[in-house]
Amino acid sequence: MAEAGSGLASASRTCRVPERAKLHIAMTIFQLGYAVNHVIMRVALNMGVSKLVFPFYRNILALLALAPSAYFLEKYGDYFEKKRPALTISFLIQFFFLGFIGITLNQGFYIFGLDNTSPSLASATENSVPAVTFIMAALLRMEQVHLDRKDGIVKVLGTIASVAGALVITLYKGPTVYTPNSPSNKPHISSLGDAEGKNWTIGCLCLVGHSLCWSSWIVLQAPVLKKYPARLSFVSYACFFAVLQFGAIAATIERDPRSWQVHSGSEVFTIIYAGLVASAMVFAIQIYVVDRGGPLFVSMYLPLQTLLAALIATVTLGEEFYLGGVVGAALIIAGLYLVILGKSEESKYLSENEPIYSVPENNDMESTFIRPLLGSKLQS
Repeated sequence: MAEAGSGLASASRTCRVPERAKLHIAMTIFQLGYAVNHVIMRVALNMGVSKLVFPFYRNILALLALAPSAYFLEKYGDYFEKKRPALTISFLIQFFFLGFIGITLNQGFYIFGLDNTSPSLASATENSVPAVTFIMAALLRMEQVHLDRKDGIVKVLGTIASVAGALVITLYKGPTVYTPNSPSNKPHISSLGDAEGKNWTIGCLCLVGHSLCWSSWIVLQAPVLKKYPARLSFVSYACFFAVLQFGAIAATIERDPRSWQVHSGSEVFTIIYAGLVASAMVFAIQIYVVDRGGPLFVSMYLPLQTLLAALIATVTLGEEFYLGGVVGAALIIAGLYLVILGKSEESKYLSENEPIYSVPENNDMESTFIRPLLGSKLQS
């Protein structure tokens, strides 16, 4: 019997998915779902949905999906091994502002930016998030910059390249470098992706604001999670406040009752997808990876989203590519990988010069040290 029990335990350890693999799988699903959302949102905007009512409905659906899960899974702490702490006024204030920055402003800037640009550009601009995250973390002393070491220089160069790419995208549209089909041969759905007559500069500035809000949200989640580790409850409260904020803004500005009506099955589909996949699923995955892998791990996957969004938009919307967008995206992606290279070099330096702390695989013990942005749990 002892041998049988030992064999079962050994098989369980063999079949266990490593923590690093779980995070990579989660972020791949995250980026695929969000890449599709860029196209879904472009289609919804061109069907005439309200840019204020749509996110209000979207976040209601997200809240309806997240809140019951948070209540049942985190009530006793069995699933996440982290029971909900007592709710205080301090936590409510933090959730309110995180909901305002990470959801209300984030989605508001995004939808106005996308309305004036394109899915590929919206996705490309988000590649500046790692560099912005790095800058914010450095200013908040969550990240150290050593200009006398190779890793510090590489991270700074990567940050400069990403910022330069965002500026190129914003200030220079350039000529068309690729057109999938002639206008007469485009499928009907491609007309839904046409952004002609829009203000490209305003759209790009909104997308930069979106990236700044997203970076702030990622960075600010980490310290709050240390005090309130119930992840689903955390994001449910933030989503609840975002629903109130969007509702108040939409009720103030959208006075026409027709703006609140859903006119077709296609609009219903876009709201359901944005609410359940691009909000509920993405919020849950993001906060899980921020907690387990660190903020920078979340942002390092964004180039995959850019590639997927560009391919989907080209096939479904017949989207054109402009020189400014291509050059800017290349700079942003190059900057991203320089930052990641710098983090990798930093990890090597620390492993060679400082003691390595580890966390047991079964997670029975909680780490007591402050981990860097590229999570210490991933260094094993």
